[in-house]
Amino acid sequence: MSFKPTGRLAYREDGLYFMLDRLFTASKEDVWASVSRSAGLHGWIGTYTGAPETGAVRFKLDEPDAEWEYVSIIKCIPPKRFTADIGEGDASRHVILHLVEGAGMTTLTFGQRLHSAAEAARVGPFWDHYFDRLVAARTGQPLPDRTHYQPHVEYYSELIPPKKATEPTT
Repeated sequence: MSFKPTGRLAYREDGLYFMLDRLFTASKEDVWASVSRSAGLHGWIGTYTGAPETGAVRFKLDEPDAEWEYVSIIKCIPPKRFTADIGEGDASRHVILHLVEGAGMTTLTFGQRLHSAAEAARVGPFWDHYFDRLVAARTGQPLPDRTHYQPHVEYYSELIPPKKATEPTT
């Protein structure tokens, strides 16, 4: 694994997002199982309890000091799209996940809405780490250590957001 920062900033209709992609040699149904089922999440990111079909679950990262967080599932279209709010109050995070399959490959695109571009320095290394863990778990490789992602902070702190579509170009 190369441990390179892979995220970018992008504007969507509801704000600025940290975005990243991962490519898998698998069907989108197979990748969907790794990101939507408790058994699929276990081993790379965490676990959840509850009934996703109700739109409400609780999620816990696979970290020693992690606490359970409420998740409000806003939109779920298996096996291709997922939108949710994780956590409550000021700590709440709005996330999106999109899967596209073609030529025997599936592209997973993930995004987290940011309050400011400065948040990328914290969010980017976190998600690079966890999505690299997903790749490792799916390919039978050792899970990467979080320390490999500390240098990403500098890269993400220097990212410049793209101009909004409504801003005039010069």
